Amino acid sequence: MTTATRLPPLLLGAVVLHTAVFPQLRLFGVAADVLLLLAVAAGLTGGPDRGAAVGFGTGLLADCFLQTPFGLSALAYSLVAYSVGAFAETILHAGRWIPVLTTLVASAGGVLTFAVLGLVLGQEQLVSLRLATVAAMVGILNAALSPLALRAMRWAVDSRPVPGPVLR
Repeated sequence: MTTATRLPPLLLGAVVLHTAVFPQLRLFGVAADVLLLLAVAAGLTGGPDRGAAVGFGTGLLADCFLQTPFGLSALAYSLVAYSVGAFAETILHAGRWIPVLTTLVASAGGVLTFAVLGLVLGQEQLVSLRLATVAAMVGILNAALSPLALRAMRWAVDSRPVPGPVLR
């Protein structure tokens, strides 16, 4: 199986979780951002280019459910996933805690990036006193879910060659 056949069902499941399940499971009034989590996981597992591509796709899916300018989430998620992928390439030996910590920081940064980009586009309502709480809680919740997301994204965006006969 290739990425083209593995990624769509994973994204469909993520949209269901993002829109139907996790809004019911809030901590301090904040739910995990599953689509941002998958973008970050794609950056960690697939590098900056694959991360940006998956981030753009998950951002477009998120934009379908928001009342902000279409493409705002896609831009924010792709920037964050590309940055995470570039950061992940510089680490020679990643311990077990580095992907979790990276997810925490990147998810919080993704929320802040989304708000700042929205502010630039005239969406003043995205920046409030609660923004720091929302960014911190999304970071914490996404970090807690990161081992599952990383495993799923390794399966979906595995860049290793498939073993088989070599054709010359």
